[in-house]
Amino acid sequence: MTEQLTSAEKRALLDEPTISVADAARVLGRGRGQAYDDVATGRIESIRLGRSILVPTAPLRRLLGIES
Repeated sequence: MTEQLTSAEKRALLDEPTISVADAARVLGRGRGQAYDDVATGRIESIRLGRSILVPTAPLRRLLGIES
């Protein structure tokens, strides 16, 4: 089950240049596994740094219809 974020928490996460896949899932209201599947298929843009996967927030803001 996904944890609901307040609008302030969502804004704070989206103000960062990148966030974790788990945080992206929380912002989008999806499960973590589904978010990793979305990263794997390219539905969520991501950056791989070694073993870490980061999600740029600019595409997430566009997806959510939030201006930068």
